[in-house]
Amino acid sequence: METARSGLVDIVREYLEVHERMTELFTRFRSGSLEFSSVRELCADDDRSPLFRLKERCHTLFRRGEARQRTPMRRAALFDLAVGSLFHEAMKFRENVYQLIVYAPKVRELRESARADDPDDAELFREFDKIQSAAEARMDEAVQETESLLVHTGEQLWGLLRGRRDGLLTRYLIEQAERIGKIDGGDLEALLAQMHGDPAEAYVAAARSYLDSAHFGHALGVLSVAEGAGALEGARVAHLEAYARGMQSFLAGEYTASLDQLETWVDAGPDTSETGYASLAQAAVSRMDHLVQDPPVIARSLALAARMEPFVGV
Repeated sequence: METARSGLVDIVREYLEVHERMTELFTRFRSGSLEFSSVRELCADDDRSPLFRLKERCHTLFRRGEARQRTPMRRAALFDLAVGSLFHEAMKFRENVYQLIVYAPKVRELRESARADDPDDAELFREFDKIQSAAEARMDEAVQETESLLVHTGEQLWGLLRGRRDGLLTRYLIEQAERIGKIDGGDLEALLAQMHGDPAEAYVAAARSYLDSAHFGHALGVLSVAEGAGALEGARVAHLEAYARGMQSFLAGEYTASLDQLETWVDAGPDTSETGYASLAQAAVSRMDHLVQDPPVIARSLALAARMEPFVGV
């Protein structure tokens, strides 16, 4: 299950990069400032390209073994197909760009130095002209088709995330709010609601993911958003905030403030999902007798460590 979750984070990350860079390519194409090196970096058939990595990650996650069985098959199959089609359209776009940006100037240079009375040269240049004309005719249509496919791929991705109550994935989406907002249909709040039923629940899930990895400041940031959303009982948010503030204060060397907050957290009664938090908090307060010289603070820390014992073993 963890592999599938982290795999989805990787897929979202690659899609966001692909969308950003492909949109920039199309903008440059229309302004006449497109360089083939930019196209080559994105539309490549190896893992240097985020588009190639996106295609390969989809194949790995959605077409193999256990992870496949846990994925909504129709949506996953559609998204996988959309990514594969996007990759192949992008490769065709690359070939057309190569014809126009790289190949055409070389043909013009050779034409200028060719013998005007050589019939073989004249016939070959006529073939070159046909190739260039065909590439030019295909470009605008190819760009429109690829842009449309890019949007539809994003729509399938958002649909694939629906109902996934995954804190790690949710926290990544929140971190990428600005990039998501630039995508057609990329409404972060609507997406979070589709995943968790309520945006406030989504922010709490993200906060728990931050707490699991000891990013206490980030946890407090998203908890404040959850509190502002107002659709969640405030006691649960305040409970997690007390733990996060207590641990953040400990790391900052503010031991009295840390004890104040962690005592509040213990008073509320950590539940079974917070066993890991209790273990980390107990380890922290148990060290205070080595970090401070103040007997009352030491006495409080030892007493609090003892109170946490039942929650560590829950």
